[in-house]
Amino acid sequence: MNKLYVGNLSPSVTVEDLKQLFGERKLPVTDQVLLKSGYAFVDFPDQNWAIKAIETLSGKVELHGKVIEVDYSVPKKLRSRKIQIRNIPPHLQWEVLDSLLAQYGTVENVEQVNTDTETAVVNVTYSTKEEAKIAVEKLTGQTFEDYSFKVSYILDMDFVGAIIGKEGLTIKNITKQTQSKVDIHRKENTGAAEKPISIHSTPEGCSAACRMIMDIMQKEADDTKVTEDIPLKILAHNSLVGRLIGKEGRNLKKIEEETETKITISSLQDLTIYNPERTIIVKGSIEACCRAEVEIMRKLREAYENDIAAINQQTNLIPGLSLSALGIFSHTHTHTRIPDLQNHTELEAVIFCMFFLLSPQQAPEQEVVYLFIPTQAVGAIIGKKGQHIKQLARFAGASIKIAPAESPDVTQRMVIITGPPEAQFKAQGRIFGKLKEENFFSAKEEVKLETHIKVPSSAAGRVIGKGGKTVNELQNLTSAEVIVPRDQTPDENDEVFVKISGHFFASQTAQRKIREIIQQVKQQEQKHQQGAPVTHQSK
Repeated sequence: MNKLYVGNLSPSVTVEDLKQLFGERKLPVTDQVLLKSGYAFVDFPDQNWAIKAIETLSGKVELHGKVIEVDYSVPKKLRSRKIQIRNIPPHLQWEVLDSLLAQYGTVENVEQVNTDTETAVVNVTYSTKEEAKIAVEKLTGQTFEDYSFKVSYILDMDFVGAIIGKEGLTIKNITKQTQSKVDIHRKENTGAAEKPISIHSTPEGCSAACRMIMDIMQKEADDTKVTEDIPLKILAHNSLVGRLIGKEGRNLKKIEEETETKITISSLQDLTIYNPERTIIVKGSIEACCRAEVEIMRKLREAYENDIAAINQQTNLIPGLSLSALGIFSHTHTHTRIPDLQNHTELEAVIFCMFFLLSPQQAPEQEVVYLFIPTQAVGAIIGKKGQHIKQLARFAGASIKIAPAESPDVTQRMVIITGPPEAQFKAQGRIFGKLKEENFFSAKEEVKLETHIKVPSSAAGRVIGKGGKTVNELQNLTSAEVIVPRDQTPDENDEVFVKISGHFFASQTAQRKIREIIQQVKQQEQKHQQGAPVTHQSK
């Protein structure tokens, strides 16, 4: 929930005073300010801004002679099982935090909130409201390693329960009326703020089911006296989004004008290795959002069908490489997610695809990637007092270090990233995005960086292929430049470098495929050592 309560206000405070205060503290100046006698309610665009406002203002700012209080606006009758804990020591082990939270009841879910603050923020869901109440009372102001916890209730609406209905009657009714198969994945992505809903049907059936679900969510919001509009979110694979936007944004602008909606698209930073999807956010009335959904999905389906037609004409792709596994040409269906209110009341219709799924029998290996960035960008990646690189490492779950410069006049610096595949995807994606945001590349220029990975010297030939066939096909498929420098001397681990240059997704695709080749070589070597016959595949 992003509506904040501002209390302990002097009777002389005006709406303009509050707006001026927000502006001075570099907080979004909103028109949504409701001033009462001694307090006010203010809407913020998202949870991160709400947290920043609380941390910046509450108990720290004096207005007309009184120190103001700022917190989430949650009426007592709507206080739920969900609380938010802020000002957590950044180095605190999560096992320690879990143990601390468990003292006050059964914890169903702990979700870390990505913020710009140095300290950590988590949303915690207890099994009962009584346990949440005890946790708020006990944890508020509790000091841990010189950090004083700050605790608030946050609003929690049961969208999933509302859509399922008593004994599943509501979801059965949606299925029957729209001739769609509707699945709610409640047990997947444990700990995630959003639960996906898959809708399998014709385009008309998907749109009808989407509309019914949005109506149910609106009713749930109305019943809990939440006034925010329900935006529609459509997740689409990054490879399709450019054609939706169109040249100079013409396609998207036309849809906005025809449907009377406001449409925005998320950045690359929101992607994960498993779902390389951009979020298309549609704001407007439910009627307008549903009209926009029809047009957006029509454009995305056209792009997808064109890709399928084009790929079916191509032959001689890399043997054993599944394009569905890459997620670029996987099957599409509509997907919706039921979120928490702190991220707005949201509905998402999704073109869903998977990206390089790891084998469930194998734990992801630690990988080391050497990413080269412009020397002048080092400060932006590190951030003030190292805050940005620390937050990036925590977000990605990776070790991120910047190697010392080899000489004062070098034009590039090496970033060493250590972590499993998903961590690599997140860390590298954030770095690519940061360079774009900080204008190290022009608005029309694509961010292309050089990446080095090490491979066993015995696998280098397999990466190249006979007569360079494999590396050439790899470059054609991924749009990345892949070079295995000749005459390299293997290091102490008998490894050599492979150089990859390209935009983010090109580089990621190439890295995954090269890792796959390495894994095949290792497996064949193990079979050989065990005395089993080995069948060599031509590459």
